[in-house]
Amino acid sequence: MKTQYSKAPMIIVLVMSLSFWSAAMAQEEGKSPDEPQHVLTSPGELQWRDGPLPGTQLVVMEGNPKNPGPFTMRLKLPADYKIPPHWHPADERVTVISGTFNVGRGDRFDQANGKMLPTGSFMLMPPKMKHFAWVKEETIIQINGVGPWALNFVNPADDPRKKQ
Repeated sequence: MKTQYSKAPMIIVLVMSLSFWSAAMAQEEGKSPDEPQHVLTSPGELQWRDGPLPGTQLVVMEGNPKNPGPFTMRLKLPADYKIPPHWHPADERVTVISGTFNVGRGDRFDQANGKMLPTGSFMLMPPKMKHFAWVKEETIIQINGVGPWALNFVNPADDPRKKQ
């Protein structure tokens, strides 16, 4: 036996859903800065600023690494740049956007024990894992994590921020 369903309930559900979605979109425009935002950014729209390390550039695309919650940022390293051994208090997820990023583990800078990560590569470092990095060409990496997050040098005397 073939049952015929009324289309009226389906239309009511569809209209209610569209109304709810339209109201939600209208509220989206008036969100406070503390609420999650919809982010759409193309490379040409990125506003680079001086990075945390001398000679680098940085753009934070989502969140704030110093605060609790997720963040996404990009770091541009100039050619022949080295980052001394350091660690972070939370996971560090790195995607190589352009160039080649070289990284090694340990509390001593030793390029012979590093790995070359070309464009498109991914790396995950767990909290407090000591590591170092270097590039031969200008390289852009994207770092994703959950804050609070920081950059702690194994040997404080190696911190390039203190040598400015």
